[in-house]
Amino acid sequence: MPEGHASGGRRLLLCDCEGSMAPDAAALGAACALKTGHVHHQLCRREIAGFRQALDEGGEVVVACAQEAPVFAELADEAGAETALRFVDIRDRAGWGEDGAAAGAKMAALVAESLIDVPPTPGLSLASEGIALVYGPAEVALTAARSVADRLAVTVMLSDAEDAVPPRTRDFTIVRGRIVAAEGWLGAFKVTVDGFAQAEPDGRGPLRFGAPADGARSECDLIVDLSGNAPLFPAPDKRDGYLRAEPRDPAGIARALLEATGLVGEFEKPLYVAFDAALCAHQRSGRPGCTRCLEVCPTAAIVPAGETVAIDPHVCAGCGACAAVCPSGAATYAWPMPDQIWRRLEALFEGWRNAGGGALRLLLHDEPGTELVALSARFGRGLPADVVPFALGQVTQIGHETILAALAMGAAEVIVLVDPRKAAEEGQALAEQVRLAAMLADGLGAGAARARLVETRDPDGLERALAAATRAGLGVEPIRPLGDRRSVTRQASRAIAAATGFSGEAVALDPALFPAGPPYGQVIVDTAACTMCLACVSTCPAGALLDNPDTPQLRFHEDKCLQCGICRSTCPEDAITLAPRYLMTEAARQAVVLNEEEPFACIECGKLFGTRSTVERIAEKLVGKHWMFADDSRARLIQMCDDCRIRAQYHFEDSPFRMGEPRRVRTTEDYLQGRVKDNGKGGDET
Repeated sequence: MPEGHASGGRRLLLCDCEGSMAPDAAALGAACALKTGHVHHQLCRREIAGFRQALDEGGEVVVACAQEAPVFAELADEAGAETALRFVDIRDRAGWGEDGAAAGAKMAALVAESLIDVPPTPGLSLASEGIALVYGPAEVALTAARSVADRLAVTVMLSDAEDAVPPRTRDFTIVRGRIVAAEGWLGAFKVTVDGFAQAEPDGRGPLRFGAPADGARSECDLIVDLSGNAPLFPAPDKRDGYLRAEPRDPAGIARALLEATGLVGEFEKPLYVAFDAALCAHQRSGRPGCTRCLEVCPTAAIVPAGETVAIDPHVCAGCGACAAVCPSGAATYAWPMPDQIWRRLEALFEGWRNAGGGALRLLLHDEPGTELVALSARFGRGLPADVVPFALGQVTQIGHETILAALAMGAAEVIVLVDPRKAAEEGQALAEQVRLAAMLADGLGAGAARARLVETRDPDGLERALAAATRAGLGVEPIRPLGDRRSVTRQASRAIAAATGFSGEAVALDPALFPAGPPYGQVIVDTAACTMCLACVSTCPAGALLDNPDTPQLRFHEDKCLQCGICRSTCPEDAITLAPRYLMTEAARQAVVLNEEEPFACIECGKLFGTRSTVERIAEKLVGKHWMFADDSRARLIQMCDDCRIRAQYHFEDSPFRMGEPRRVRTTEDYLQGRVKDNGKGGDET
């Protein structure tokens, strides 16, 4: 391997996994600019000396094996090696399967993508002291509490305490009640209980309780819900510290209790979503606007907060749906950040092209998809050679801009793999984003089949979905995504349009296919109804509607428009309608005039103010009909600018600005004259 192909002393260690695949060391080294040696046969066991030797040589070691990563990491730790380690799976995702022999370009793409550093996501701390509330019927809850009482500080709340047999030794608190409300997260739960009563310590027979009370409040670190009732929280499996099992499911109860015993201490939770309230288009001046994130959040972590929304990071489970649907970019997914995804995709496509790959189909997936790919590789046909998997923290974070960017970077098709259970719970936003990307790609001439959603949890189902013939590439000039999601969408759309020869003005977007409406479109103004009051300009959260300080104009910048509808609900004349579309021409990035009028000149000084139609309309409604404008002299005030109107009003006899003649300034002469007068009355003048 020529030294010119080395990059920063990085070495790639390859293994054919006992002959089950055949990676090409020279080709991979050349495509990814890495040092390579011979391909090992069993690097993790018999040839482990090869790994130790790479550690001794220093630099960075990239091990093309993910299955045995713990073994390699442990050996490196025992040796005290300072060598940086990376692991990449090219076996399950490329080498294994019917097309393994033709998967060289895919291996190069996967290795190249693994070389990109992904910084850790910021997090927040959750602390639990193990104060647990076990809630359920007596026969189940008491038994469960006894099993964990030595490890948790348990309070048992019996939802059904009839004929409950008290424990022989009470090493936990027993109460009765019905939880009517709950809030919080691991380490900070609060519950409201009706019919709350404490167990009496005395008496023979079943448990006896004191007088019940409604509205009791209690706090705990975690909740084990065995009641069998409706969950206390939306998306209950995503609420940290809330463990739920059916009372007739012993295995489920055992799993919940085992997990509960591990929830003691301090835990780091990622901050999944970054939020910029200044960009949020939820509301302006009391007028409702965008509610997309509120509608798709499965955990109710997002709530209205005045003109914006608030995202509770303690409750957020990291699905990323809010970031996927946010039209303004106020919410962005931070696990990882979008620019890190672009860098990984760039490396993947570059590795693929360097290895001489043809048309590429990109498979976007998350952890369940990783397991599905591995099962298909081990027991089935595996992934086709042209299908390159790309793992994400959550597949539901994918927005239409990600799909379009992948097409504009060289993908012939983008396939989004999602577990049907996740699709049912939180997949509405994902389906909408895939649909929007497909609609834009189709409208630009690339075909709607360039983006599709595959819902399966079965390896055979995945293989059937990917069995279609290789799709021809678009022949795009690859882009390098930059900026926010709307900027990336425009970059990608222009690249796709250039490749397909699209010459149209705009891509039509069917609003019926989007519950909250597409995030792109124009504002249409009925000029006959518009009074140029410019209320829409003052409330537009994105600055898409503009005025002109020099002349009465209403202007519109379509590329900024979020189609939030605030302008429509604000307009007092109902003169505004929204028309979804994606404008491809340069007019989208320029302010165009929607309405303009002749300015009115003040009849006194000639200063331009207001519009002629507005002044005439006001005069028509007020002159001779309102006491303040009963005669011609007062009616003229309507046709004056602010300064001239005040001056004219001052000279009216009943003007509120006139306070009588000002008091004359008293001078020294006045004092002297006053003294003379006083002396003339009573004494000799001195």
